[in-house]
Amino acid sequence: MAMGTRKQREKQEDLWIAHTELASAPGHPFYQRLNELLEAERFDEFVETRCAKFYAEKNGRPSLTPGIYFRALLIGYFEGIGAERGIAWRLADSAGTATFRGHRAGRVHAGSLDDFAHRGG
Repeated sequence: MAMGTRKQREKQEDLWIAHTELASAPGHPFYQRLNELLEAERFDEFVETRCAKFYAEKNGRPSLTPGIYFRALLIGYFEGIGAERGIAWRLADSAGTATFRGHRAGRVHAGSLDDFAHRGG
């Protein structure tokens, strides 16, 4: 291993970078087109209206919106994933599906999908 010097350390760039500076992958073309179709038909407004009676006005933590939940189920259907935990894992693992479901890449916990499903959404 080579010996570092103080002068070399002074030139070292920052180790951490903001997530906004990271390159982002484009979404999957199929999901991009499907999202365009859903938006054109005002899918989110439709399912929010249909599911409103299953939501409390002020109680509890904010849950997934119905549009995100049903998009997650569509991903599970199209990719042959039958379990909500599998869908949550796929969503957390894929930047390509993040834009389809309306999020940056990140976690969607199976508990969130479970909570929504048990309310009758």
